[in-house]
Amino acid sequence: MSDLDLGGLSLEEAEREIYAHIVSRNPEHDFEPTLDRVREACDLLGSPQHAYKVVHLTGTNGKTSTARMTESLVREHGLRTGLFTSPHLSSVRERIQIDGEPISAEAFVRLWLDVAPIIHLVDVRSGKAGGPRMSFFEVLVVLAYAAFADAPVDVAVVEVGMGGVWDATNVADGDVAILTPVGLDHQEWLGDSLQDIAAEKAGIIKNGASVVIAEQSESVAPVFAAAVAEHGARALWEDQDVEVVERQPGVGGQLATLRTPAATYSDIFIPLYGPYQAHNAVLALAATELLLADGADPESLSGEVVETAFANVTSPGRLEAVRTAPLILVDAAHNPHGVEALVGAIEESFAFETLVGVVGVLRDKDADGILAALEPALDHVVVTASSSPRAIPVEELAALAQQIYGEDRVTVADSVPDAIDRAVQLAERDNDLGAGVLVVGSITLVADARALTGADRRKGMGRAR
Repeated sequence: MSDLDLGGLSLEEAEREIYAHIVSRNPEHDFEPTLDRVREACDLLGSPQHAYKVVHLTGTNGKTSTARMTESLVREHGLRTGLFTSPHLSSVRERIQIDGEPISAEAFVRLWLDVAPIIHLVDVRSGKAGGPRMSFFEVLVVLAYAAFADAPVDVAVVEVGMGGVWDATNVADGDVAILTPVGLDHQEWLGDSLQDIAAEKAGIIKNGASVVIAEQSESVAPVFAAAVAEHGARALWEDQDVEVVERQPGVGGQLATLRTPAATYSDIFIPLYGPYQAHNAVLALAATELLLADGADPESLSGEVVETAFANVTSPGRLEAVRTAPLILVDAAHNPHGVEALVGAIEESFAFETLVGVVGVLRDKDADGILAALEPALDHVVVTASSSPRAIPVEELAALAQQIYGEDRVTVADSVPDAIDRAVQLAERDNDLGAGVLVVGSITLVADARALTGADRRKGMGRAR
């Protein structure tokens, strides 16, 4: 650190100041449909996004878990990896990972000092043309692509922030695209129909690339098929070319047999819960085979690579246990599609006699749909608000919950600590041993809960959000 001039600030203080500056820009959920600013910044940096192969992921749910699985497979194969995901839970540095680890505070500060002059130049040019500064998400994308080139990595696994066509990550040309299941979310930006949303997400398919497509609804599949044909891409479709042959829930996760065009991989342990994680795994496996084939017919990966890569996968905030006695689970599901899958996973893998939900939802989400999808699984719900300024006020969310659950099954808590305390008391009131608490509804709520329970510290990340 001695060669960094931090102006008298400690490393931690410098990281906080940099993050505060980036956050002060347009938020990541508020963007303009243009890639011009990101492309200009990348051009000025020498086009770092073209310095490595790219696996690009989009979809409504499952992106982050699938990205983490893909990265683990590629890294276990022996290649150096970059991983870009969003949003983060504890630290912004989670979004930019090298070889499976978030970049260090020192690397983050050094990266910013190197790239900040370019960001400033693009801001000035945009302002003179009547445009805005680069947004929070645009800046992070540029930082990630620069970090990956500087490492350097062999392969970057990149998750879109939102959509596809106009997502800032789309200045990269994905050698392989992964399209996870599409549902309704972000309608105000992506469109009101599944077809419109799918058309936006299909924008990551590049000419001559390879694509792995999860099982989709009848209205979405034709949109993706048309995009594949338009770009002359090679497509593998779930349940046609790749499939989960069988799966068996078990302690700590599940065993799955996965089929790709290259091989059938039997009895692979995946340390994550829910049928959807097995489906995420087969997408990641097929995409990795396509990437390594580099346009040729894919060959199977070694069984040892596959077993080790999946065994080492983690996905924080995705049906994650953060406390026992009673068991407290957190899950970042924040739309009805994701919540429905979550409920199925809980019913399959856990035997709660009483399950109490702690629910907080952001303003731009379908709160009614989320609460309704949770209702069959919850004995009681404690509504609260996360630390996000976009959180629906507690009383407003409570009124929605009472319409679905009835007044007797709804408790109001003004803060997340109070909500978790109340939920634990309610869960243990009647069933001391079979009690559980589920924290769900928004990623910021999960982040708050993980910080309160110490899960973020146990995972080795600080609280500099």
